[in-house]
Amino acid sequence: MATVEKLPMLAEGYDKLTESLRRLKAERPEIVDAIEEARAHGDLSENAEYHAAKERQGQIEASIADIEDRLSRAQIIDPTTLSGDKVIFGATVTLHDEDEKPVKYQIVGQTEADAKVGRISYNSPLGRALIGRQVDDEVEVSVPSGDRYYLVSKIEFI
Repeated sequence: MATVEKLPMLAEGYDKLTESLRRLKAERPEIVDAIEEARAHGDLSENAEYHAAKERQGQIEASIADIEDRLSRAQIIDPTTLSGDKVIFGATVTLHDEDEKPVKYQIVGQTEADAKVGRISYNSPLGRALIGRQVDDEVEVSVPSGDRYYLVSKIEFI
């Protein structure tokens, strides 16, 4: 019997996925109408509109299936209910790099990750390196631009 792997995510990420699913499902009837209209133009073998609409329909159905799967396996985590002295999912971590410059990241799920706004996936190289670390731990991360070194200076659950 296969086990179903839970996907940790914040409530905000769950809401975004739910909204994406709603939008995709709302687009379904429009695609069906486009296919019907393209079919009415006759010969389907040379009908670019028909092929484009069928391709878009396939993309939408695949996206819907993927999002429904993620939502069914979602484990919503509220970081404000967490505590501890180790970096875990949902923690906001302040790091100092080699130049003593502070950077702050929140450990989030894959669909919520956006490094530009300080959210990194727990599956990213830095996220994996941080999980389980404590304040004053040094972290080495191999990234495409080379090895980076950080010092964990603060762990918050906000």
